[in-house]
Amino acid sequence: MNPLATLYRVPLASPLLKARFIGRPNRFVVLCGLGGKTVGAYLPNPGRLWELLLPGRLLYLVKNPPGSGKSIPYTALAVERDGRPILLHTHLANDVVASLLAAGRLPGFEQDRVIRREAAAGSSRYDFLLARGGREFFLEVKSCTLFDGRIAMFPDAVTQRGLKHLEQLADHARQGTPGGVVFLVHSPQADTFMPDFHTDFTLSRTLLDVKDDLLVKAVGVEWGEDLSLGPRIRNLDIPWGLIEREARDEGGYLLVLEMARSRRVDVGGLGGIAFRKGYYVYAGSARTALTKRVERHLRRRKRFHWHIDFLRDAADSCTALPVRASEDLEHDLAESLGKLAEWSIPRFGASDCRCATHLFGFNTHPARDPKFIEMLLRFRIRRLEAFL
Repeated sequence: MNPLATLYRVPLASPLLKARFIGRPNRFVVLCGLGGKTVGAYLPNPGRLWELLLPGRLLYLVKNPPGSGKSIPYTALAVERDGRPILLHTHLANDVVASLLAAGRLPGFEQDRVIRREAAAGSSRYDFLLARGGREFFLEVKSCTLFDGRIAMFPDAVTQRGLKHLEQLADHARQGTPGGVVFLVHSPQADTFMPDFHTDFTLSRTLLDVKDDLLVKAVGVEWGEDLSLGPRIRNLDIPWGLIEREARDEGGYLLVLEMARSRRVDVGGLGGIAFRKGYYVYAGSARTALTKRVERHLRRRKRFHWHIDFLRDAADSCTALPVRASEDLEHDLAESLGKLAEWSIPRFGASDCRCATHLFGFNTHPARDPKFIEMLLRFRIRRLEAFL
């Protein structure tokens, strides 16, 4: 019997159901295939979740009871990855930590006691107020579902709320009330945690700035098929030196552009090019000021300089995916994209290098392609394992 099965199990309003992920019309709703029908489910997780919500992935649902106030029939609790459920319901992370604290099983907090939950302090509110070594201690919890191989990262989308918590916890600590943050990592294999400086550079640099003022912990947990907590509770390493080296405002980036209809675009020195309907991914780099470079690409109004400026102006949408790194990855990114793409635009963005092109075409959004997601995770996360 699982020794922690009675310590915490996700509360179920109805029997667990397994459904196949179809789509995500907005941040808090997913569409699933269940019993031969397409049903909607509430998703209590605002993250991007690209690596988890891929077509056909198994979702764990419960039926919402009458009077729950929810306008859709189901709630998504978890998603299966590599044969194991990953908890999606961010609101439950605090319940997990509360159970671990009560059992003395939260690494680094074994002797601490919960005074109260949802503790207010001025204009701030933290997940827990603890009694720690005879003093009050504020604790904030963050749920982490982004991982690949040995490394987990947080967040997978920009979080102003998370940034505010770090800044205010550090302020309270400097004024005499210590505090900390626990990243609850829902991965059975991760042994290392890093902030996701690719996605949220400001939060990552802030975490580096306040690490000496706060207690920063990353704790790995795993889940059984019945959504009970697994037996291994692990303290994950945080390689601050590697984070400092890699979390720089430099590196490569991918731009994902949508062309909702086919059209001809004048691309500077390349002349007029016929762009077919679909999605285009451009690989670029910036040795300094990567954030400003990406922001420039996202703007429509600017003086056109690079090939990509002309296409950005014609595209219906543009999403930026930075890949911050201390090494030059631009040409490796282009080479990897070339192996996945369904077509390419010759010489685009490659006038100053030996690459055939830096622009590649896809019929569907690359984020729905498991091979594209695997490539992105390899450059952003798994690549870093060599430095551990």
